[in-house]
Amino acid sequence: MRIILIQAIHVIVWIADIPTMESRLTGSDCDDGSRQLTIALLEKLAPSEGYNLTALEGIRLLRSNRPLSRTPVLYDPGIVIVCQGRKRGFFGDRVYLYDESHYLAVSVPVPFTMETDASAEKPLLAIYMHLDFKLAADLMLQIDERNDSERTKPAGMISSPIDQQLGASVLRFLQALSRPQEAEILGPALVREIYFRVLTGEQGGSMRSALATQGQFGKISRALRRIHASFSEGLNIDQLASEAGMSPPTFHSHFKAVTNTTPIQYLKSIRLHQARLLMVRNGMTAATACNEVGYESASQFSREFKRLFGLSPAEEAKRMKANFSIPPAHTGSEYVSSH
Repeated sequence: MRIILIQAIHVIVWIADIPTMESRLTGSDCDDGSRQLTIALLEKLAPSEGYNLTALEGIRLLRSNRPLSRTPVLYDPGIVIVCQGRKRGFFGDRVYLYDESHYLAVSVPVPFTMETDASAEKPLLAIYMHLDFKLAADLMLQIDERNDSERTKPAGMISSPIDQQLGASVLRFLQALSRPQEAEILGPALVREIYFRVLTGEQGGSMRSALATQGQFGKISRALRRIHASFSEGLNIDQLASEAGMSPPTFHSHFKAVTNTTPIQYLKSIRLHQARLLMVRNGMTAATACNEVGYESASQFSREFKRLFGLSPAEEAKRMKANFSIPPAHTGSEYVSSH
């Protein structure tokens, strides 16, 4: 079955009867009841397979009715909260689980592979929040002023447990999204509340350190922005190292520590992910997409594309259109993203 690409500007559903369930939950039933209520709300808010847009810019609701095998992805910085089903991200020798008990937070765009467990009977239901750096910076300033917790070693990607407080914040957020007026008026404040839970949670210190853009991690983070802004140009790695205030060997070492790949391989990955998006979203031919992303050799493009995705450009574009919902580009994003 082909996943329908969502084109609607807003997908908002009025849910009249579901909130009354909450009043019937007492004692030990509360946790299970809250989870079931969360799932029921999200099922209503994400009726179509693929990405469902919401009243809030940067917030998308994902539904997948089928398992998806491993595929290369490139996430924008953001927060993924899975309410039903399971995703696994494979990054180097680490596996990042994000399911009903764990969320995924990404502070810098890193290429990795992902697979999904889902079925028509139990679809994957998730909330995806594009990271609002201004909102995060404002919260971080207030958190650090109060010395609530210390920052720790920065991480580009973390998988962290969903505690009771975050779960309650997510439930309130979905309840607000289900009512148009509340979505517009209360929605932004509830997004802020979720950010606060993430930034002060079990691995909040690592997330705040990563977003602070200080130290070597911050220098690599700025280099990534530069690469995403100019990937189709003839970027010079020595120049990137110089702009970061590092020698080429030091830059290479720190870059690989953050992205698990070399600067050259990262640049290739960005170009290939963008080419795939251009073919799927814009219907470009492989030859046009090849030129658009900065490749001079069509044969080199085809070889490297197949090495990354396992299929030729035409075959991969056909597979993506048949099996995935590719959302419209997020207008506020500074990065190329396949999410």
